[in-house]
Amino acid sequence: MSSIFNMFGPSPIRPIEQHMRKVHQCAKQLYPFFEAVLKKDWATADKIKEKILDFEKEADLIKRDLRLHLPTGLFLPVSRTDLLELLSAQDLIANKTEDIAILITSRKMTIPESLVPDFMPFLNRCLDASKQACKAINELDELLETGFRGSEVKIVEEMILKLYEIEHDSDARLAELRHRIFEIEKDLSAIDTIFLYKLVQWIDDLADDAQHVGSRLQILIAR
Repeated sequence: MSSIFNMFGPSPIRPIEQHMRKVHQCAKQLYPFFEAVLKKDWATADKIKEKILDFEKEADLIKRDLRLHLPTGLFLPVSRTDLLELLSAQDLIANKTEDIAILITSRKMTIPESLVPDFMPFLNRCLDASKQACKAINELDELLETGFRGSEVKIVEEMILKLYEIEHDSDARLAELRHRIFEIEKDLSAIDTIFLYKLVQWIDDLADDAQHVGSRLQILIAR
């Protein structure tokens, strides 16, 4: 099998962009996944879970190929270590997405009806963070062309700032959702309450992980 580098040439930038696109493709499946969960349509939820697992596996293949074939003497204005750190940060999003889908389907976990009006917008906002991280990473090739200098850097810095704003908003929504869960704890079993808190934290982790991607990209620019 030909490696990613045979397809894209010696530069690792395009494979990193491709990896992030695959990661976001994985993460955004969570919205239709939870739409099915809310309807208790477990057949559809299971099918979407399998799509999530497939996308996560495809992202892993790109990651492994990139790690195996990333030359040590790349003539790039960024370090090999920084590129690998960026790749690892991106990978966290797909891994967490997989964890969420498996948790829900393995327990046939449902979302209390009173939480739904806050839950779905919260989920969507966390997915916005993944989308924004993907948008910023897709500027890597342009950054490379400009030597990580000039107006392109300012464009990407603005994208990263927007990503931080989305993550901050996600945290605020998480706090509100936790309060909503607290209000209905008496109506839930102890184990359901524990897993519900875990679920919303894991969903917020998607936004945190996306912000981490932005932070790693910011380090690339700064150096």
